[in-house]
Amino acid sequence: MAPSEKNIQDYGIIGDLQTAALVGIDGSIDWYCYPHFDSPSVFAFILDSKRGGYFRIRASLDATCRQLYFPDTNVLITRFLNREGVGEVTDFMPIGSLNDERRKHGIIRRVTAVHGKVAFDLRCHPAFDYARAKHTVSLQKEGAVFRSALTSLTLASTVSLQEENGGVHGTFTLKEGRTTTMCLQGGEGQKRDFVLRGMDETEVDRMLRTTVNFWRHWLAKSQYRGRWSRMVNRSALVLKLLTFQPTGAIIAAPTSSLPEVIGGERNWDYRYSWIRDAAFTVCALLRIGFKEEANAFMTWLMARISDNGKSGCLRPVYRVNGEQVGEEEVLDHLEGFKMSRPVRVGNAAGNQLQLDIYGALMDAVYLLNEHASPISYDLWNDLRTILNWLCQNWKEADSGIWEMRGTPRQFVYSKMMCWTALDRGVRLAEKRGFPSDTEVWRRTKDAIYEEIMTDGWNKELQSFVQSYGSKTLDASALLMPLVFFVSPTDPRMLKTLEAIQRDLTSDYLVRRYSVEHTHVGPYVEEGTFSLCTFWFVEALTRCGRLEEARIVFEKMMGYANHLGLYSEEIGPRGNALGNFPQAFTHLALISAAVNLDRALSMGE
Repeated sequence: MAPSEKNIQDYGIIGDLQTAALVGIDGSIDWYCYPHFDSPSVFAFILDSKRGGYFRIRASLDATCRQLYFPDTNVLITRFLNREGVGEVTDFMPIGSLNDERRKHGIIRRVTAVHGKVAFDLRCHPAFDYARAKHTVSLQKEGAVFRSALTSLTLASTVSLQEENGGVHGTFTLKEGRTTTMCLQGGEGQKRDFVLRGMDETEVDRMLRTTVNFWRHWLAKSQYRGRWSRMVNRSALVLKLLTFQPTGAIIAAPTSSLPEVIGGERNWDYRYSWIRDAAFTVCALLRIGFKEEANAFMTWLMARISDNGKSGCLRPVYRVNGEQVGEEEVLDHLEGFKMSRPVRVGNAAGNQLQLDIYGALMDAVYLLNEHASPISYDLWNDLRTILNWLCQNWKEADSGIWEMRGTPRQFVYSKMMCWTALDRGVRLAEKRGFPSDTEVWRRTKDAIYEEIMTDGWNKELQSFVQSYGSKTLDASALLMPLVFFVSPTDPRMLKTLEAIQRDLTSDYLVRRYSVEHTHVGPYVEEGTFSLCTFWFVEALTRCGRLEEARIVFEKMMGYANHLGLYSEEIGPRGNALGNFPQAFTHLALISAAVNLDRALSMGE
């Protein structure tokens, strides 16, 4: 497969709960940030085929390529079939206890000739700091060392390597049943004491077994046994993979600047932890029995509240270590995926006001208290401060769930999630007997409710709209019955559902809003939003249209890639668009599957 022919959906993902790598169906690692999700990249071929850097192992002769995951894990197998035989590359990032001294932080690539005698081609070309930093290459008997000012990589391999344009190249042939292993590890600075040793296959076996056992043991905690177990399990594994184990932060996606429109400008960096996305992820994982991640995220969140001086106002997004996201920066030297410029790192959304995050947060806390572990008095006091702040600031215009970069507006979804935050606060206070300001919270949430019903409802369209006074439909209204703001059979909700289905869907795939009425700047049609389609499934489920909901859900299953992974959007040719894989889509899949499965079972 030529590099220019690869699409976003042509990748699998591996990771170790600190960072992740995208592995193309052609055996090329085209995206890898080290040492953390939001660190600078060392491979960014997916964003620039000339400068970005890659680590490719593939059959030397033309081959048919296949990919699959080792069952119930994030261990990836890429298979090559040609006239010589069958070869496989098994890719994984060793995982286990953070305190395991034998744990190797890096990427293991195990190459095997399954049938026949297969020739392979290896090329490793790092490009440090988003392809901005110079580096040196030194060859050793059993591999190569790449050194830049801030980061170094070691490639341990028994394959004979030659230097080539800042990288290394080697060819090797394996007979049937034979295996060789490469280990890529990182380090800080230009250390001179790297001594490479060939990979001990017994040690590789141990690391592989430990990693497989980790993923399988984790997934065994899932309580979902419904109709779509395979897809729900894969989505759960993706969400776990996007968790930063040292702090409990959960990122939105492992990539930056994969475009929402090919050739367009809406290319954002998603390698951070959004309060909204992470809270929704916690809710999805709690629904199928995972409690540890919820507790870890709450620990991370309490630290963010403490960092903020207990003012009550949180930033929408943070780095995985809890620090503020850096200023948005354009990398002009990178051409972008299929020439989609600009390439950005950092995210200006970190400075936005997004009022809806508090509803997502409080909903997650409510579920955590109900299904995982009772929240502490200290956390309650922090949440109480947030809710009191919200009572004084809910009337502010904000940037909304879609992080609009124009003038802030009175978004209906933001107001509804302010109501959700206060509603969950009242319920929690009553359930636990916490000291609270519930009378103020009740009055405020009632005022919000009345305002949405007055200003957020368009009589002409007979629908809830995107913002007060607008005529723009927005799929976020589908969440109204999901957060119990309105009944799923309320006439206003049914009419909104009808309007969204009429004007925002194409063969049941849902756009997030009417783009021509929403964006500032030139109109560019974007793809359908996978998250919104799963919301649509839930809305149909809750209003009793189960057969239709099942059809939509099954259709969406067909838009996953060959490994069951989803990006943010689906393009006009069924292609994946946006950062990949995206937590928002996979958590919405889990929620839709759980609720639809329950409804179908009750009707049997």
